[in-house]
Amino acid sequence: MVLHAIAKRLKIPRTHNIAVSFRMRFVLSLALLSMATSSFGQPSGYRSSAFAAVHAVHLVASFYADQQTPTPPAPDQPKTGDEAVPKSKRQPKRILGVMPNYRAVSAGAIPPPPTLKQAFKIATQNSFDYSAFLFTGFTSAIADGQQAHKQLGVGITAYWSYYWRGYLDKTDGNYLVIFALPTLFHQDERYYALGKGSIGKRAIYAASRILITPNYHGHASLNASELLGRAMAQGISSTYYPSADRTAGELATKLGYSLMRDALTNVFREFWPDIATHVLHRHP
Repeated sequence: MVLHAIAKRLKIPRTHNIAVSFRMRFVLSLALLSMATSSFGQPSGYRSSAFAAVHAVHLVASFYADQQTPTPPAPDQPKTGDEAVPKSKRQPKRILGVMPNYRAVSAGAIPPPPTLKQAFKIATQNSFDYSAFLFTGFTSAIADGQQAHKQLGVGITAYWSYYWRGYLDKTDGNYLVIFALPTLFHQDERYYALGKGSIGKRAIYAASRILITPNYHGHASLNASELLGRAMAQGISSTYYPSADRTAGELATKLGYSLMRDALTNVFREFWPDIATHVLHRHP
C-alpha cells in the first residue's frame, strides 16, 4: 500500500512504474520487513524511528513530486551531448581538479541510457579515484579525534581501523547505488543538472534527486537504487563495526548522514558551473 501510494503521489504511469513492478515490490517489501525485524530486541524508540523514516520518505517524495527531471529520451528519440551545451553550463569531470564529478550530466544535455559498462566504470572511478583515499583519510582523522567508535580505541592503530571501515563504507555504497541496483531496476543514477530557475527551485530539485530518478525510458521513478542501496550498505557495515555501533538507531543515523551527503553533493554539482563562471571567472 505504501509503495502504491508513493507511486501515485509521484504520478508515475503504471506501465512505467518501477516501484510497483513485481521485482521492485518484492525487494522493497523485503527491505521494509528487514527494518522492522532488525528493531526487535531494541528500545521501542528505534522501531518508531525506522517506521518514521519510511513515512518521512513518503511525505518528502510527495512534496517534491512536481519537480520535473530532465530525463534521458527513449531509444528512438534524438539525443544531445555536452558539445551542444554552452561552456559556462557544462559539468566538468572534476570540480576544482579534485572532486570527481563523473555522475553529472550538463544542463540541457540528453545522453542515452547508461550501459552496464558505463555504470560499472562510474562506480569504479568514484571508488578508486585518488580523491576517494584523501577524503577517507580526512573523515577518518575527524572520527578518530572525536572517538566516534570508542571500541576502536585511539591513536595510529585506531586511525587505520577507522580508515579501512570508512573506505569500505564508501566503496560498497558506490557499487550498489551506481552500478548493481540501477542495472537491476533499469534506473539512471547520473545527476541531470537543471541549470535554470530560482536558487530555491534548483536547490530543492537537486536535493530531491535522492528520491526521484529517471528510468531507462526517461520516466521519473522512485529512486530505489539510492534509498535501498544506501540502506543495504549500512546493513553490510554492521558486520565489521563494533557491536555497540550495530543498533538500529546507529544504523539509521548513518543512513541519514549518507543520504544527506548525497543530497548536498547534488546541490553543489548543480551550482558549480555558476560559481565557476560568476565567482571564479573561469569555465567550470
